[in-house]
Amino acid sequence: MTNEQKAIKTTYFSIAGNTVMALIKGLAGIFGNSYALIADAIESTTDIFSSILVLIGLKYSSKPPDKNHPYGHGRIEPLITFLVVGFLITSATIIAYESIQNIGTPHELPEPFTLLILAAIIIWKEISYRLVMKKSAETKSTSLRADAWHHRSDAITSIAAFIGISIALYFGKGYESADDWAALFASGFILYNSYQIFRPALGEILDEHVYDDLVEEIRSISLRVEGVMATEKCFIRKAGMKHHVDLHAIVNGTISVQEGHAIAHRLKDTLREQLPELGHVLIHVEPSRN
Repeated sequence: MTNEQKAIKTTYFSIAGNTVMALIKGLAGIFGNSYALIADAIESTTDIFSSILVLIGLKYSSKPPDKNHPYGHGRIEPLITFLVVGFLITSATIIAYESIQNIGTPHELPEPFTLLILAAIIIWKEISYRLVMKKSAETKSTSLRADAWHHRSDAITSIAAFIGISIALYFGKGYESADDWAALFASGFILYNSYQIFRPALGEILDEHVYDDLVEEIRSISLRVEGVMATEKCFIRKAGMKHHVDLHAIVNGTISVQEGHAIAHRLKDTLREQLPELGHVLIHVEPSRN
């Protein structure tokens, strides 16, 4: 199974999980008098749409290179990530606004059963976060990483709701707004996570160099290829789940152009064989000055 197929399969898991969570949280919040749970349901609903966007982006980015897109379609991934961040910011803003409105409005205490539901949700969302983040690391997908953080932020908002409801139930009348303060705190955490997701996606769009470990691995593999004496410049830029490489390889300056060409092809094939995450690899042959 390719990285693209793994990522797409993982996104289907996120969509199904978020749909179930949104329904459970919404019903529990309505019947359990908990705005923190309703706020949580709002976030899970936006998660469904953001996961669908991630799915669309992954399917598009997996299309092979063509005449108009010789480097493939991977750059759609960070653009989708920006849209996902927009969903997160929107949901955080709605939750914060409604929380502030509810803090000053008298309402009933939450029902105790909401704590049991929240405990189950917290465990499930943390498991989901770990599963999706693992697949993100395997596939090098930034949009899948954003999707994983949706699960983690969902777990955090549920923890905040759990604490708020517990305070309200323990102290009783007069502490009903603890539930709303919990939702307000959760909205702030969602905004913080939005920046954490946005920053690496922006770096990918701007071709920011953050691949020192991969550069070292490329250099190490290159020196084991027959005919390669050393390496000079090594530039890497990421597009979707692929890393495109420009590498300068130093060879014996007295060999023929044909021999140098053969070394370059051998180096390119070796790199792509040992590092499946590499996409387009351009080898520039430099003659040794010795």
